[in-house]
Amino acid sequence: MKKRMNSHTRKSSGKADYKEQITILAEFLAIDALISFIFYRSIIPFFLILPAYIQYRKMRKEDFAEKRRRELSGQFRESILAVSTALNAGYSVENAFIEAYGDMKQMYGEEMLIVKEYRRIAERLKNNEAIEMILSDFAARSRVEDIRDFADVFSTAKRSGGDMNKIIKRAAGNIGDKIDVKREIDTMISSKRYEQRIMDIVPFGIIAYLTIVSPGFLDVLYHNVKGIAIMTACLLIYLAGFYLSEKIVKIKI
Repeated sequence: MKKRMNSHTRKSSGKADYKEQITILAEFLAIDALISFIFYRSIIPFFLILPAYIQYRKMRKEDFAEKRRRELSGQFRESILAVSTALNAGYSVENAFIEAYGDMKQMYGEEMLIVKEYRRIAERLKNNEAIEMILSDFAARSRVEDIRDFADVFSTAKRSGGDMNKIIKRAAGNIGDKIDVKREIDTMISSKRYEQRIMDIVPFGIIAYLTIVSPGFLDVLYHNVKGIAIMTACLLIYLAGFYLSEKIVKIKI
């Protein structure tokens, strides 16, 4: 049973990773083709730009990972509230986590990351592994600061015999406060992020507009050394501006 569940988890994770890889590749090829046409009107730059896929994939994978961490942090808050409810009902700490797995499965379905993690927690608890070690492993794999902090506090409280229910409720409140602050910041900068997205496509729009409205007007910038140098300089300035704007709108709490 355990092998079958672990195989199902790996299979689901593999499908998600495959879709992510396909999305990143499709995005890069579209951007590569657009740059090659707009800035150079040649197929040769398309192939010259292909090695940049390595850096683009790294950047986009981190974006996807950050999105998953945000989602997992919010789901984790709900999960430890479920653990707290089970503790109030008289369950032991270990059984409270097992009960929380059932609650998470009903709330999110089988495929959500928090459900997969709580399934793993339940399996390991049934094999008599220490809950504090399981949570520490979960925190290390998730790379979510809130989960890591909770695991550290939980481990210390477990050894010292602290009030687990009180600790769990306080942790849930702290995570909730951080999520609320992040949501407020996202709301405040959402318009700026929208403006940034518009500015990202403006250079392409201007060149495309001039190409359509005034055919031949930009021909001097293509298929000659001086024009290629100018367009390459413009592209580098654009990429620098894009990188800087991405850094500005990404605020970590």
